[in-house]
Amino acid sequence: MALNRKGSRRIVVDGTTYRWRLRGRPTYDQALCARPCTYAVQHADEPGTTLVVTTNQPHASNWFGAPSATVLPRDVSAAITWALTQGWQPTRPGPPFALDWPDGFDHSLA
Repeated sequence: MALNRKGSRRIVVDGTTYRWRLRGRPTYDQALCARPCTYAVQHADEPGTTLVVTTNQPHASNWFGAPSATVLPRDVSAAITWALTQGWQPTRPGPPFALDWPDGFDHSLA
């Protein structure tokens, strides 16, 4: 299933265009800070396997006001590059490619 254009952002990594999306509202577990923030990435022109990136941050809209860092385009770019080295093939159909990216945020909490 392709990511909706509405609500997703475009990013170009090494000359290839992708679309990525972070949920605006957290899931129930994310709102309780029981699960970290995740976002999805797909190839923009030939969507196949979706990359699902799990961060080390709580969702920004969690119910406890726990501090979190913003997912920046540089974080998404780094995750895409790493996933490609780990075997993600974005134009091939298949199940979601899970990437646990606990060290993906190197900027301090705001």
